[in-house]
This record gives sequence, structure tokens and C-alpha cells, in this order.
Amino acid sequence: MATSKHSKKVLVALSGGVDSAVTAALLVKAGYAVTAVFVINYEGKNAFGEDCYVHEYRDAVRVAAHLNIPILKWNFAKEYREYVLDQMFAEYEAGRTPNPDVLCNKFVKFGSWLAKARELGFEYMATGHYAKKSEVLSPKSQALFSLRIPKDTVKDQTYFLHQLSQEQLKYTLFPLTDYTKPEVRKLAEKCKLPVATKEESMGICFIGEVPMKEFLEQRIKKTPGNIVFSTGEVVGQHDGLPFYTIGQRHLGVPSPKAKVQSPPESNRPLYVLAKRAETNELVVGHEDDPLLNTREITVENIHWISGQPPVFPLQCQVRLRHRQELQECVVEVLSPESEVRSLLVRCAEAQRAVTPGQFAVVYKDGECLGGGVIR
Repeated sequence: MATSKHSKKVLVALSGGVDSAVTAALLVKAGYAVTAVFVINYEGKNAFGEDCYVHEYRDAVRVAAHLNIPILKWNFAKEYREYVLDQMFAEYEAGRTPNPDVLCNKFVKFGSWLAKARELGFEYMATGHYAKKSEVLSPKSQALFSLRIPKDTVKDQTYFLHQLSQEQLKYTLFPLTDYTKPEVRKLAEKCKLPVATKEESMGICFIGEVPMKEFLEQRIKKTPGNIVFSTGEVVGQHDGLPFYTIGQRHLGVPSPKAKVQSPPESNRPLYVLAKRAETNELVVGHEDDPLLNTREITVENIHWISGQPPVFPLQCQVRLRHRQELQECVVEVLSPESEVRSLLVRCAEAQRAVTPGQFAVVYKDGECLGGGVIR
């Protein structure tokens, strides 16, 4: 961050974690007029009967006090329920596996939060995401913003941010773009932030470490059906297709022909290969089963960060899940080029456990171009 002093008003989303805390510290040091905000997005209870966000809120308040900046407290639980949770449950019920973090970023964090920040007169909203925003001028001298891979390629969160628009990027800052996670930890210690040694939280966005099946059972009824091998042999019963994900290791089912196989072969792990909605069957098999790997992926509901599609066919890279290494591919248009609503991604190498409902995100020369939903 630059050290020049200025008075631009920035709202920093403080989550109670180390990344957002260092983000706030960097902006204060750079001379911005910083205000923090803690946002309640989910109002469930923890095991002790407390609001699930209470500990994170306390840490956010401690960080704001340490930095001597004001902190606001917002409640966007209604928006989070409508744009993230309701869509997430609907996708699971349809047999797909959605990504709530992508939905939250598009509709809530950089949707509802950012709109509120702008309404209150803030020039920017800053978050602790590991991502890089670049700005160039178009031939018509208009500012164009791109999303790029940051310094820390391991923590790179552009996958979760690929649905952002030009308008959203315009008013967003990512101060951690030039730092690695270890460097962020050192900065937190140097600034004596109260969350410097706090561990990272995992689990569902804003909900926490709740077993996904247990969480889904709150709203999705069990619909038992047969577990079968790709040969058609019935080997067990499942609780309902929404509770399983392609590629998930499946326990409690004997391996095919276990009685005539040697013990090592019969103990080979089994994985979910497919979900047959029409017959309510869960297909399982070994890791080398052809059903678990594919080179061609259909992608729909395409979003381009620039607002315009690239030229096709496009030689580029794709990422099918967060933290996956970039995969070489060629992207072609399936729908009429005037619409570009669906794409065919041809990967150079077979991809394991491609999951409908997840996102395929397209990259070119370190830039995140956008992406869409895997069909």
C-alpha cells in the first residue's frame, strides 16, 4: 500500500479474522479515513445457545478498538437467506452441488453490502480477499477493471470472485494483493492485532463448521434409493441424492465382486460417480472408473467480468474448484455466438469428479475472465 496521506472514505468489512484485520491496518497506515463494519448474515445458534456470530463480532470490535477506528454493525440475514441459502437448498434438491461463497460474493458482499456502503457515502469497500484489481483505459478512455491472480497463488480467491461486475470492482479494494498469508501473519504480529494468532475458520460461508448433510437435513427430506455400481448391481441404500457429491468417498458399501477378489482389492475405496435423478440411484465405483473422469465440460449462465465475451475458440486455463491448479483447455461456444449462454470446455487432461452446480472459471495470462455453472 502507498504511504501518501489522503482522506478517501473506505469501509472495511471486518470478519473477526486476521486477513480483514490486516486489511484495515494497511488502510489506516496508508491514510484512508477508515470505518469498519461487521455484518450479520446468519442468525443461527451455536452449541452453547449463543448467536453463532458472537465470537467473531467480539474479535472484530477488539480489532477496531486497537486501530482506533469506528465500527458499524449491520444485519443482512434476510438478503443472505434469499440470495444464498434459498438458492443453495434449491440447487441441492435439484441434485446439483452449488458454491455458496460465489453466490454470497456476487449478491451479498459486493451486492447488498457495497450498495449500503455507497449509500452512506463511502468511496470504496475493502475486503481481506486475496485477489488483484487492475485498471486500464479503454479505446474510449473509459476505466476498465480486471481481476487478476494475486501474489499468493495458494490463497488466490479469484475463483470465488469471478462473478463480480465492472461496477462492483470499481468501488472495491483488495489491499492484500501483494502479500502472502505468512506475510499477513507477520504484519498482524507487528501491528499487535488481537487476532494475530487466530486460526482460519472453515465451513459454510458465515455459518461455520457444520456437517453439510446435517445442515441440509434442516430443509431437505430424506428420499432413500438404491446404491448401485456402474454394472447395475444394487449394493445398498442411500438417504437421498441431495446429500451426496460427485467424487465424494463413499463408505459402508462392499467393493464389486468382493467375494472373489483378494483382500487388498476388496478394500479399495469407492467414490460417488453419478446421481441418476430419474431412478433415484446413486452410482459408486473405484477411482479409475471412466465415469469419474471427463475432458469435456458444458458450462451455462456465463458471466464475463469485462462485460464482453472474448474471441472464440479461446486457448486458456480453467479452474473447476477453489485451489485447483489451472488446467489447460480450449473454450468454444455452444449457443449462438450472439448470446454466448453456454460453452464447451475441452480440457487437455481428464478432469476428476466434475460436479454439476459448481463453477468453471476461465483464466488467461493471469487474468480471471469470468465463468459459469457446470451443467
